[in-house]
Amino acid sequence: MDSRLDSAEATVDVLSFNIHHGEGTDGVLDLERIARVIRRSGAEIVGLQEVDRHFDGRSQWNDQVAELARSLGYHLAYGANIDLEPAAPAAPRCQYGTAVLSRHPITRARNTHLFRSPGEEQRGLLHVEIDLGGIPLQVFVTHLELFSEIDRIRQSEEVVELIGGTGPAILLGDFNAAPGTSEITRLRTVFTDSWTVLDGGPVATFPADAPRDCIDYVFAGRGVTPVRVGLVTEEPVASDHLPVLARLVVSG
Repeated sequence: MDSRLDSAEATVDVLSFNIHHGEGTDGVLDLERIARVIRRSGAEIVGLQEVDRHFDGRSQWNDQVAELARSLGYHLAYGANIDLEPAAPAAPRCQYGTAVLSRHPITRARNTHLFRSPGEEQRGLLHVEIDLGGIPLQVFVTHLELFSEIDRIRQSEEVVELIGGTGPAILLGDFNAAPGTSEITRLRTVFTDSWTVLDGGPVATFPADAPRDCIDYVFAGRGVTPVRVGLVTEEPVASDHLPVLARLVVSG
């Protein structure tokens, strides 16, 4: 739905979606399928994880966030957490990271790398400011470490410190951590986990074809209240994660 501004208050639908570089559980690379999921969700702001930008042959060397933005007619911001030399002279750099797509104007963007132990993948926190009908909404997107709990705990602490008392703010991402873990418990001390508004609590988001773990979240910071949350399941084969859709009330 479109955001409605009333006395410096807006309602907005947001989506967190790990797109697995556009490859579905059927092994097919289909970025238009990802765009279709986003379009049908009605989300006005989308936080994406595992997004390739001229990265390698698995995504046909394409700029995935630019393609999605063109298909949807959305503004974009990108945070490169892996940034490699071009594959050929004069070619674009090979990048992999997170992104924001927004129906509303993006006024600024910055990506900050998070703690990384030797041998682990570089992770980051993408910070985007969006003009939500006159309200400056701070949108943060992250994708925490998969294999190292120590890294995830350090990274979640960094996320808390980097966002601080910023508001109104939302935090979207694949946290590779289930409810009740130290990482999610720490985040819940300063943010409202949208899953807590759902009767019955969190729902499994991964793997998409037979979900057993809840590792994808929409967190609400200061000035934001979640009123609805759920999964988008119309095309569960589009990625290995199911996207999380939340309706939020934002106060300016």
